[in-house]
Amino acid sequence: MMSRFAVTFFALFFMMAAPVAPALAQQAPPSAAPTGEQAETQSLAPPPGVIDATRPSGSSAMIGSIPIVEMFRRADIVVQAVMVLLLLASLWSWTIIFNKGLALSGLKRKAKKFEKIFWSGQSLDELYQQFGAQNDHPLTAMFIAALREWRRAFESGTPRESQIAGVKDRIEKAMNVTILRETDALEKSLGFLATIGAVAPFIGLFGTVWGIMNSFSAIAARHDTTLAVVAPGIAEALFATAAGLFAAIPAVIFYNRFVNEIGRYVNSLDAFADEFSAILSRQLDEKVR
Repeated sequence: MMSRFAVTFFALFFMMAAPVAPALAQQAPPSAAPTGEQAETQSLAPPPGVIDATRPSGSSAMIGSIPIVEMFRRADIVVQAVMVLLLLASLWSWTIIFNKGLALSGLKRKAKKFEKIFWSGQSLDELYQQFGAQNDHPLTAMFIAALREWRRAFESGTPRESQIAGVKDRIEKAMNVTILRETDALEKSLGFLATIGAVAPFIGLFGTVWGIMNSFSAIAARHDTTLAVVAPGIAEALFATAAGLFAAIPAVIFYNRFVNEIGRYVNSLDAFADEFSAILSRQLDEKVR
């Protein structure tokens, strides 16, 4: 009985150890650690079967290795057209942004200089002679338009009391028309920024959809779903999305900024127009007396 049990035990042991033995035989015996000068110069490789984390794999080496120019060259004609359109829109947007920023900063600087001179105590005739030939920003344009209407009222002598209301109304209308005309000039080209900010993401999305369609077409044609087949089309699609956002985000940011700055500048023009209208109205009342 004991002999049968021993035979069965050893049979089961050898059956379980048999699959493991070849695997153990295939493994290389551990080598001794290098000593001396060899230990300082020999590079340590990872054990067999262990992936070296410092060495990039095939898929990771391919990611980021495609330059933008090569990606554009390999893209479909529709995706190329989308990228070119968005690039031109972005360049034109930045041109408008720089020009509008410089123009607004110049207008603010000239307005501060004019207000400082205006409130320095000089007479209206002196101011008219000084700024009559320097009508280069909205504040002086409004001042000159109002003072011209004032002078026309006194061409045939001092206006009668019944004419005072009409003179005041004409002066206010002259300033209001000047403000509207100068505001339209300031807001020029802002509509393009608004259009780019609203439309560019959808144009980029169109390129994205087209690139994904190309990826699926490549999968269907090659009957393969590996990364090498899918990656180019996905990269084109994502690049089109990035181009749309690159054109839209600055356009929206600077459009809102310019609208706010122009609104504050127009409010300052309205305030100056009210103050100047009050000054002219007071002088008219004094002359009629």
